[in-house]
Amino acid sequence: MPQDMDALMHYAKSFTGLTKEKEALLMAVGPQIIPELNAVTQKFYMHLSTIEQTKPFIEGRLETLQQTHEKWLAGLFSRHYDEEFTRFMHHVGDVHVKVKLPVEFMSGGMTLINNEITPLIFRLFSEDQAKCIAVLAAVNSATGFALLVMQQSYQEGSLAEELDRFLKISGMSKVLFSNLAEAYSE
Repeated sequence: MPQDMDALMHYAKSFTGLTKEKEALLMAVGPQIIPELNAVTQKFYMHLSTIEQTKPFIEGRLETLQQTHEKWLAGLFSRHYDEEFTRFMHHVGDVHVKVKLPVEFMSGGMTLINNEITPLIFRLFSEDQAKCIAVLAAVNSATGFALLVMQQSYQEGSLAEELDRFLKISGMSKVLFSNLAEAYSE
């Protein structure tokens, strides 16, 4: 079932408080924050490597994962939070579902990211308390937005798994099920 990315984008923005002002602030501070994101990514993966349950997902792929992660983090400070970005984040969630990454890794990972970005923001903007608070709020909204969109993939993945189980048990084909569903929706 294809997701309406425009609706998901608006829902995620309203739920996380990601406003146009916060988006503009993220873009404005991006040039100061982006050069620091390699250290954030390094600490993120260093922490993940100490968690036994995450090791199977990162072993042998650390360098590639770090490059992808740093590029994604930079996007939080350089991309527009539009339908295209929402589609991209949804795809990232789909990839995590396909590799069977446990859903709690998503929220735990965002917590680790925020734990690394928070001191960075304090270091960069401590001279202006109001700006520091505003940047922290914008980052929290941005990471919340990304998490909410990615987790939507998990919900859709669960529904797809349930449907597959039903079809297997019932012996019904997907085509027949789709035709029946369409007939009853009219």
